[in-house]
Amino acid sequence: MAKKKQQRSTNEEFNVPKEKPATLADQLGGDVLAKLKAAKQDMVADEKAKEEERIAKAAFERKQREKNMSFEELLNQYGDQGSKF
Repeated sequence: MAKKKQQRSTNEEFNVPKEKPATLADQLGGDVLAKLKAAKQDMVADEKAKEEERIAKAAFERKQREKNMSFEELLNQYGDQGSKF
């Protein structure tokens, strides 16, 4: 007698519609989510302002150091790079 081939069942036959897992945004209320987004924007703006302030402060300090350099230090730093008249 010939053995019957067993049919392999695929997952597609038994697929149960799966719900998407609830995300944190879904679980939070709309007003809380809006507050969080506003807080994030504020933090990004603060970080950008701090970075700009840091860059401006560094440029100011560099100018102050150069301003207080002696002639010898300036000559050593720039040498013959200056324009000639």
